[in-house]
Amino acid sequence: MDSHEDRYYSYMLRLWLAYSSEEASWRASLEDPRTGERTGFATMRELFGFLAERTGASNAPMTSSADSSDSGPEA
Repeated sequence: MDSHEDRYYSYMLRLWLAYSSEEASWRASLEDPRTGERTGFATMRELFGFLAERTGASNAPMTSSADSSDSGPEA
């Protein structure tokens, strides 16, 4: 039996660009507004993996719009 908490999630998403001596990379955190609990992510893949796990969508393919739009206009 699913409870309401198992079917609804709410988070405040924070994104920032972190710089190292060699490169910049995006970091993220999610905060649960009910509990104030924060979870940090060093990569976008970690963030998406967390969300996929929470929603049971871990078998869904992870694609981005960049995968299909970088090829330019079709002739």
